[in-house]
Amino acid sequence: MSYAYLFKYIIIGDTAVGKSCLLLQFTDQRFQPVYDLTIGVEFGARMVNIGDKQIKLQVWDTAGQESFRSITRSYYRGAAGALLVYDVTRRDTFNHLASWLQDARQHASPNMIITLVGNKCDLDARREVKQEEAEAFARENNLLFLETSAKTGANVEQVFSVTARAIYERLQQGLLDINNDANGIKLGPQQLNNRQANSYGPVGSDTTSNLRRRCCQV
Repeated sequence: MSYAYLFKYIIIGDTAVGKSCLLLQFTDQRFQPVYDLTIGVEFGARMVNIGDKQIKLQVWDTAGQESFRSITRSYYRGAAGALLVYDVTRRDTFNHLASWLQDARQHASPNMIITLVGNKCDLDARREVKQEEAEAFARENNLLFLETSAKTGANVEQVFSVTARAIYERLQQGLLDINNDANGIKLGPQQLNNRQANSYGPVGSDTTSNLRRRCCQV
């Protein structure tokens, strides 16, 4: 299926917070109650619509165990967006967010959009982290924030789409260089075809000038 842009995502956070379940719910719209721990990195992809643009999200789901941190760090580079996930029923996963965030900002592009995700919000009776605490953490660290349930699907679609919209808006504002691989964005077939079609102006037109103007508008 054709698309305008490809955005690379990475999902990070402690083990057993539901990272793989979030990805499965997003790509396949299903929940798997028993899930093996991720060893290294797993991958998924899906299209989303942002405005009139079809965008392909390439999502890398990373292991949360400390022993795999070095592998996870190698995937930060070239990511346009990150979902930083904790479990609302386990305070220790929330307490470890600062360490994950430090890692992300040390090894990723400074342009990467990071969304804080409080997963398992369907288990409200077992909640250990108040939504207000997470909102405060997100504000202090300039993060987007949503609570989700990989089990029920609540806000799962939204958390991927909200992150994509923030990336796309920065791209439209000229704040991201699409030619810099570190930003995690690639032109898709739709944009490439549009550029090729627009490069053939009428005879006598200043094609180079037209291309330059169009490139500045991407």
